[in-house]
Amino acid sequence: MSSSDQVAGQSSSATAILDDKHNFSAGDKKAVTGAETKAAAEQLDEFTDPFCNADIPQIITFQDVTSAAFKIKNGIEYTPCPKSHLSEMVDMDIYLKKEFLQFTGSFKERGARYALVMLPKEQRKKGVISASLGNHAQGLCYHCWKLGIPVTVVMPSKASLMKIQKCRDYHANVIVQGSDMGEAKKIALKMAHETGQTYINGYDHPHIMAGQGTIGLEIVEQVSNIDAIVVPVGGGGLIAGVATAIKNLSPQTKIIGVESEKCPSFTKALENKAPVYTPNKETLADGLAVPQVGYNAFATTVPLLDKMIVVKEEWIALAILRLVEQEKCVVEGAGASGLAAILAGHLDEFKAKRVVLLICGGNIDTTIFGRCLERGLAADGRLQRFTVTVSDGPGGVSKLCNLLAKLGVSIKDIMHERAFIRDIHSVEVKVVCETRDWIHAQEMRNALQEAYDNVYFYDLPMAIGQGS
Repeated sequence: MSSSDQVAGQSSSATAILDDKHNFSAGDKKAVTGAETKAAAEQLDEFTDPFCNADIPQIITFQDVTSAAFKIKNGIEYTPCPKSHLSEMVDMDIYLKKEFLQFTGSFKERGARYALVMLPKEQRKKGVISASLGNHAQGLCYHCWKLGIPVTVVMPSKASLMKIQKCRDYHANVIVQGSDMGEAKKIALKMAHETGQTYINGYDHPHIMAGQGTIGLEIVEQVSNIDAIVVPVGGGGLIAGVATAIKNLSPQTKIIGVESEKCPSFTKALENKAPVYTPNKETLADGLAVPQVGYNAFATTVPLLDKMIVVKEEWIALAILRLVEQEKCVVEGAGASGLAAILAGHLDEFKAKRVVLLICGGNIDTTIFGRCLERGLAADGRLQRFTVTVSDGPGGVSKLCNLLAKLGVSIKDIMHERAFIRDIHSVEVKVVCETRDWIHAQEMRNALQEAYDNVYFYDLPMAIGQGS
């Protein structure tokens, strides 16, 4: 069969599978291969990605994944998948696939390596180019360096400074342009057209998806009788590859996708029955902030997907905190999103069952990491903020501090305010303090309300612990 016939066959099977999965009508089918999809493709102007055609989506196969596994096994890490200390806390047998232990800190190395080793010799000489928020760029730059292939990456201005510098450390040509991934991608495609470099889409190139699918092969070797695998979703390449591997080896295992409420691109695509541009907001899970899922990834994933979950940012912050405290794992928001879905109660149907969480990346900016820990503490009810009016005479503030000390509350910050209160014999004290948990926080609140007439507690909208 010729390559064109094969692609045409893939397109036909993709449409058939999508119809069967979601009971598409004839009118709905046009949304997959018709005018709406073409309109989305036109956002890339006249420069398009030849491997990602809206009208001819390429669905990867199990054979693609096994081929990738053979060809990249000497270039990537076989990461562990141990049982988590969090299992008892959430009443599930949780296993963590620690992809953040790859050399560059994320799973993206797998697909990048496979895409590069599959390049013809003449294209290796010309080099490759891509657009990325960071993890794909790092994986691509690192393996291009190791394989001696010239590489250029276009990174949007919102990309982490740490990730930008890492790419430069791997001797790549790094261009920081574009406000988001959509704009960066346009720039990279234009450059690929002008220079003859091969554009490698970080989530929708068939070789990228196949490479990511090798994670699924490893998981099945490492954990038996898996009830569900929870996969973070950005552009869709990771879940497309993993689902392809898992459903062929363990058809009964449920494939669960999870994304942040700030960038629900795949959820919107499911509603639209085709990839659609979805404006993203600033998110803790910056690795998932892809405004439009891939055409190939969408067509591959939909018939294999069992559930898609959207989680709130505060749950992601809390998940980052839990992984640090319970697992001693420093992960980025995308990597923590699977645990966030469990903590938020979206997967309670898997209580007492075996669930694998794909911890896909650990490249979190140190400044953002500090903010995430504080936000996680606040979300957990362990970081409290209140204002109380006390006597401005000798011992007034001391009495307050002694009360908190007796309760075992740790004061993180304290500030006095005299100018804007009516009673000149009083002082308003603003306190940020840390408690053990929500029960301890409630004990503190009760004690303060008994001791003082004017106490105001700031119940943050992110507070999600017990008693919220």
